[in-house]
Amino acid sequence: MDALAGQENPGSSGRPGPVLHIVVVGFHHKKGCQVEFSYPPLIPGEGHDSNLLPEEWKYLPFLALPDGAHNFQEDTVFFHLPPRSGERKTVYGVSCYRQIEAKALKVRQADVTRETVQKSVCVLSQLPLYGLLQAKLQLITHAYFEEKDFSQISILKELYEHMNGSLGGSALEGSQLYLGLSPRDLVLQFRQKVLILFKLILLEKKVLFYVSPVNRLVGSLMTVLSLFPGMIEHGLTEGSHYRPRQSIAEEDIPAVSFSLGNSPTPSQISSSKDEDTEIGQVSLVEPSRPEVSATEPEVDANGSIEYLRPPSHTSPESVESDWETLDPSILEECVTDEGEVWNLGPGPCEHHTKDTITSGSIPITVQPQSKTGQAVFTPGLISGLEEDKYGMPLAIFTKGYLCLPYMALQQHHLLSDVSVRGFVAGATNILFRQQKHLSDAIVEVEDAKLNIHDPELRKILNPTTADLRFIDHLVKHVTENRDDVFLDGTGWEGGDEWIRAQFALYLHSLLSASSQPESEKVLSDYGSAFIAMWKITHNYRVWNSNKHPALAEVNPSHPFQGNYSVSDVKLRLSHSVQSSERGKKLGNAVVTTSRNMVQTGRAVGQSVGGALISAKSAMSSWLSTFSQASTQEQQEEKH
Repeated sequence: MDALAGQENPGSSGRPGPVLHIVVVGFHHKKGCQVEFSYPPLIPGEGHDSNLLPEEWKYLPFLALPDGAHNFQEDTVFFHLPPRSGERKTVYGVSCYRQIEAKALKVRQADVTRETVQKSVCVLSQLPLYGLLQAKLQLITHAYFEEKDFSQISILKELYEHMNGSLGGSALEGSQLYLGLSPRDLVLQFRQKVLILFKLILLEKKVLFYVSPVNRLVGSLMTVLSLFPGMIEHGLTEGSHYRPRQSIAEEDIPAVSFSLGNSPTPSQISSSKDEDTEIGQVSLVEPSRPEVSATEPEVDANGSIEYLRPPSHTSPESVESDWETLDPSILEECVTDEGEVWNLGPGPCEHHTKDTITSGSIPITVQPQSKTGQAVFTPGLISGLEEDKYGMPLAIFTKGYLCLPYMALQQHHLLSDVSVRGFVAGATNILFRQQKHLSDAIVEVEDAKLNIHDPELRKILNPTTADLRFIDHLVKHVTENRDDVFLDGTGWEGGDEWIRAQFALYLHSLLSASSQPESEKVLSDYGSAFIAMWKITHNYRVWNSNKHPALAEVNPSHPFQGNYSVSDVKLRLSHSVQSSERGKKLGNAVVTTSRNMVQTGRAVGQSVGGALISAKSAMSSWLSTFSQASTQEQQEEKH
């Protein structure tokens, strides 16, 4: 073991590879979660068994060994760490957790005092290869535990060398980037809510995913992000640029968050339904911090000074217009990456063109066709991200908008930090979900619920008729092919890549339409209120500040534009039934009425008559509302 201490990052070819460290995190009965092993050492000059952590990575043990892990035999975590001093990019972490009975160990160390031993083996990488790293890491973690002697660490050193040898050379294909992320499963579970969630993130709102165990949480969250062209490959490099809390020590964090199994018991949770900042006597309010000066400079890794004006208020609510999103001075220089760049291979948006759709008709299928060649990404002039010819990925996760697939309770303060504009984050602790005032929407993955707190925001995100056609097109193709075992991850129409291509088409068309003069009528197919709100976001302003000639080949209209038809009435009614409690009650009433009609033969006339009257009344009321909405849209178009 001592032979490994102090060794530098060798890499198989004499240069640093994409994998930075292999780390083992364990749970100590007195000290809590702590790093037990790292190769190479996390801090140069320290031994591989040092517990010391870089200040930027102080939350690493709590991310690698998740909250409530003792409830599961094994689990997987995707998490993001901020760059260390001198670096610029997010560090991508994948952790595999397992537990074993202490009596099964061949070598039981002195600090093992509990009946079970919980540990996580973690990979810290410069590449966002979540699924690929997970697949390799699960095998090694299993073998490491099968040794039943955690002092045998040679297998971890071999893992480090193997990963750098296999990942640091040739270009990586898209299938490797998206391994384990299934849009088909996402569409089958969330249906029309997938598009609402997609547009919610475009608005840079505070979105919290909630479910347990962690592997299901991070899988759902990252699958949603994979629908954005180029986002996984190049769009998350600034998504974890937050400052660890400096004002209090870790020991000052409530005891409920310090133990491995810290999911609160019912007695710890207040029975009241209010949205107070205290839950069950456990204060989650960050101690007072000195107010940030509006002219306080932000110094990046290259020594450049950037002035970022914080909001004029400290409310946790997101107000994009209060943020200074662009500094005109950066238009004069091109932001380049001085570090080594690994080729991530073709991005999904570069492989597809869209079929021409005749205005006034409802398209039956929109199928981008595959092209040969490799996507070309170049540094964005303003965003600093690696962009394709369409300006993808959008600069969503920049300037204080965070992407945290899994958040530890110790990071709770980030939800209300004035330097954080917004976030897409995942949590398993119920304390996060109960703090509704700290987010704009909560995605309950287990029940496929999307709870948007602000009624006005819900109205803005309500799907248009064209949007409903788009998502119905996706759901039908996925549903029709759900039993095709050969389609899972490899097929085209109805498959994972096909779904990503549809969302790339949707976003390209939206951007193309938004850049056209006098396109109000076209943009109404996406929702006029949504477009107005989107155009003041940071990501749209960055995109719109540069020219993207490639969009000239994209039809500047909604892929599913067209005149209203009877099919649209059915779609709207179906959406209303699925999306509202009132609609669900109406749907249940129709089902009950139908059942009674079948069972009661003698009263067929009365039952049918009553059912027709009820259905006519419900339909007339709905059509009246629909007609009013259409009239209002026409009036807005005239003005």
